[in-house]
Amino acid sequence: MNDLGTGEARHKADLRRYLQDARDALLWKLDGLSDYDVRRPLTPTGTNLLGLLKHLTAVELGYFCDTFGRPHGEPPTDPEKDMYATADETREQIVAGYRRAWAHSDAAIDALALDAVGAVPWWPEGRNEATFHHLLVRVLSDTQRHAGHADILRESLDGAVGYQEDNDSLPSRDPREWAAYRAELEDIARRSG
Repeated sequence: MNDLGTGEARHKADLRRYLQDARDALLWKLDGLSDYDVRRPLTPTGTNLLGLLKHLTAVELGYFCDTFGRPHGEPPTDPEKDMYATADETREQIVAGYRRAWAHSDAAIDALALDAVGAVPWWPEGRNEATFHHLLVRVLSDTQRHAGHADILRESLDGAVGYQEDNDSLPSRDPREWAAYRAELEDIARRSG
């Protein structure tokens, strides 16, 4: 049996590991893509890869720092502009900002007890209190959700898929087998519809 510690420290380490896996996956989805491809809106609602990182930067800083009165020194994010990179923002700036948010978030994970209570500034007064544990799970869930979005966006751009760079978590199939599999699913859908 591994000695991972006990109680709260073990729970925090477990949650942080899954959060970091999702963070890493999001960054990996940018690798090898042009500036155009990381910015371009790929859904009717404008979802794009770089915007997902910018949004999650605001999410981590908001829930882990602002909610608990922990200063971070990052400029405030306009909620109307946190899902895309503006014309004057570079990929490097957004990635660096996301990594800085990780550092602030990880410091909060180290410093705050899971039962610490904070007040989420953008939630309605009287219903804005939440424990750090609740918010850590919430951010982990949101980050994993957006990592899934990024996976689909990246696959639609160039076919690159997978959970991690060295682990795609998919069955081994060559392109012909994937095409046949997809055709089979299309046939099932058509017959069912």
